[in-house]
Amino acid sequence: MDYFKLSVTVCHYPPGTSKWNPIEHRLFSEISKNWKGQPLNSYELILKYIRTTKTKTGLSVKATLLRGEFPTGQKVSSQELATIRLRPAKIIPAWNYTLLPRVAKM
Repeated sequence: MDYFKLSVTVCHYPPGTSKWNPIEHRLFSEISKNWKGQPLNSYELILKYIRTTKTKTGLSVKATLLRGEFPTGQKVSSQELATIRLRPAKIIPAWNYTLLPRVAKM
């Protein structure tokens, strides 16, 4: 994010409201229909079904498998956390915010 000087806005659905999430209804339901009844026994097969998901209204899906190690349980230090620039949103700022690029030290 800092390298490209991008701002990233994050918006979370409140707990218990995922039923209104348009991604879940429009995307995941179509993927589920595409692989219905098929044994999903390899990453390649799963990716094939995801990638071949299409609708008459123009939905097409791209999917990539990211290989590598993704360690869990990593902690952010207080010093690192202090360098993050957050701008809370006007609506529900606890769940919606923008991450801003850090200011370069001279």
